[in-house]
Amino acid sequence: MKHTVTVDPSGAFLTLQTPNTKFRFHAIWLRDNASDPDTRSTANGQRLITLGDIPADTRIDHAAVKADTLEVQFTPEAKTVAYDIPWLVTHAYDKPAPQQRGWTAADVTTWDARLMDDVPVADFSALRNDPAALRKWLGSVNRYGFGKVVGGPVAEGALFNIVDLFGYVRETNYGRHFEVRTEVNPTNLAYTGLGLQAHTDNPYRDPVPTVQVLYCLESSAAGGDNMVVDGFAAAQRLRDENPAYFDVLANHSAHFEYAGEQGVHLTSRRPMIELAPDGALVSVRFNNRSMAAVTDVPFDKMSTYYAAYRRLGEIIDDAAMQVSFRLDPGEAFVVDNTRVLHARKGYSGEGTRWLQGCYADKDGLRSTYDAMRNTPEAAE
Repeated sequence: MKHTVTVDPSGAFLTLQTPNTKFRFHAIWLRDNASDPDTRSTANGQRLITLGDIPADTRIDHAAVKADTLEVQFTPEAKTVAYDIPWLVTHAYDKPAPQQRGWTAADVTTWDARLMDDVPVADFSALRNDPAALRKWLGSVNRYGFGKVVGGPVAEGALFNIVDLFGYVRETNYGRHFEVRTEVNPTNLAYTGLGLQAHTDNPYRDPVPTVQVLYCLESSAAGGDNMVVDGFAAAQRLRDENPAYFDVLANHSAHFEYAGEQGVHLTSRRPMIELAPDGALVSVRFNNRSMAAVTDVPFDKMSTYYAAYRRLGEIIDDAAMQVSFRLDPGEAFVVDNTRVLHARKGYSGEGTRWLQGCYADKDGLRSTYDAMRNTPEAAE
């Protein structure tokens, strides 16, 4: 079956019939998304006109299909625009609404401890010198929310080389990077080998840093493995167990706060489980150390809120949700800080552990990946 098109008698929309399904498109949407040189720059694809430049009474006067192209004539402009039908299908908005809150996009795969044998790992040299290897690894980080790098130099500041692969360092009050030093059986209790609960970093920032890099320079202690948990999978498990618990954490804001140094007082007000208006999972913020007093929950829901908070923590602590791995000198991991929680297991015996960490943002990571996968080489 070939593509066919029919125009509604009102001219307000058309219906495109494809071999698999049909989609409706409004006249104003089509006109706004025209790609002709008068509407969009041929150099960068940005619009050259505002919505106010398009007549409010725009209608479809005529439409026809020619192979994989849809030609639409608009009135009152008497303007004809050609559309690539595969592009229209990809961007179609006439589709069933999601039936369940907490859904994820097709390019996101949630996971649990069963991912242990398939952790996204790449060699640092390959990432620097082989675009195909970098594209594959960035795709895995985008899909799973984290990735590991091995074979890097054991040198201070080497973590910046990781960020250079996809984006830019986000400087904070901690500087361009921060030190994570630990001594087992220390003389100073400030250098503790105790384990940490899985958490997202800096939930008290708005916007929160969306990518974190941790790079190992020393690791002579037994234990201290890194551990990650898919916050999206944890949220979906909570939803499936108890929809009321999921809803109370998604519908009400938590408060996070940090005032641990002079001249710094960071606060944010966001839900632990943040959703888009259509119910898609946007982010998870979970960090008991930075949790401030919750004041946005009504009195009659506060008990439910704390029960839900407790249960989410239990799910996060469940070994069945956790993937763990060791970082040796010259190794690093990159984590989507809006989705994947990370932690450190406790140490035993003697030794030291030194990591350097920094923040970046996933718009750079996703931009690099999308640009690479849309090249002719990626299609081969």
